[in-house]
Amino acid sequence: MLNPYLPQTVKIIDTFQETPTIKRIDFRVNFSPALLTKKMTFVPGQFILAGVWGAGEAPFGLTNSPYNRKRWQIMVRNTGGRVTSSLHRLKPGDTMTMRGPYGNGFPLQKMTNMDIVAMAGGCGIPPIASLIEFITVNRNNFSKVYLVYGAGSPEEFAGKSRFTHWRNKKIEVILTIDKPQKGWAGRVGFVSEHINNLSFDAQKTYVAMCGPGPMFAGTAAAFLQLGVADQRIYLSAERKMSCGIGKCQHCTCGKHYVCLDGPVFSWNQIKDMHD
Repeated sequence: MLNPYLPQTVKIIDTFQETPTIKRIDFRVNFSPALLTKKMTFVPGQFILAGVWGAGEAPFGLTNSPYNRKRWQIMVRNTGGRVTSSLHRLKPGDTMTMRGPYGNGFPLQKMTNMDIVAMAGGCGIPPIASLIEFITVNRNNFSKVYLVYGAGSPEEFAGKSRFTHWRNKKIEVILTIDKPQKGWAGRVGFVSEHINNLSFDAQKTYVAMCGPGPMFAGTAAAFLQLGVADQRIYLSAERKMSCGIGKCQHCTCGKHYVCLDGPVFSWNQIKDMHD
C-alpha cells in the first residue's frame, strides 16, 4: 500500500518571475498509471503539497491546464518563510517534493452550458487560471465567461502572459486595481464593485472565486443580490493544510476539513463558518 505521506521528487523544468513576489515553477510529474488512464490529471481547484527536502512543504493550487501531462505549474508568493523562500531559490534542473493532487475542485459538470463568472483577488489566481484553461479547451460547452481579477497595482497581476490567449477564446478578462495609480488606464476598485457591469443570466450562472478571505463575503453578497443562488457560488478556501488527507486537523473549518471536503466549497456550505 502506498504511503500517502511520502512525497515524490519532481524535476523543475522552468521558473518565471510573475510579479515582484510571485514566482511560477514549472515541473514534470511522474504520473501514476491511474492518472494516465484519465483525460484530465486533476480537477481545477485541487491542490498539491510542494516543498524542498529539509525545509518543509505547503499547499499550492495548480495553475496549468488539467489536460497538460508534460508540465504542471504552481505560483509561489514569497512570504519570507522557510518553505516559500526555499522554493523561490529553485532553478531549472533542481528538484522539489510533491504530494497530491488532493481535495475537491470546481463542479465542472454542473457548470457546463452555464454562464461563468470567475473572480480572483491578489495571489488567488492559480486555481482560477486552471479553471479558465479548462474552459478554453471546452469553450463550446459554456455560455458567457468572465474573469474579473483584482490586484493592488498593475505589477501584481500574475499570469499576464495568458490574458491575450484567454481573450482570443472569447473570455472577457477584466483587470482592476484597488486605488487609482498614475499610468493605469484600466478599472479601479475591488472586484465586487464591477459585478453590476457584467451581463449574465443569474438563473444559470456559476461563480468561481479565490482570493483573500475578506473578499468572499462581499462578493457573494453582490451575486446573491442579483439572484445567483448560494449553491452556485463557489470559492477556493485557504487554510493551513498539513497532511492533505484529513488526519492532522490543521485545516478544520466548522465541521469541514478543507483538504478533504474542499478546498472548493459552495457558499451555502461554508457561509456560516468562513472567516
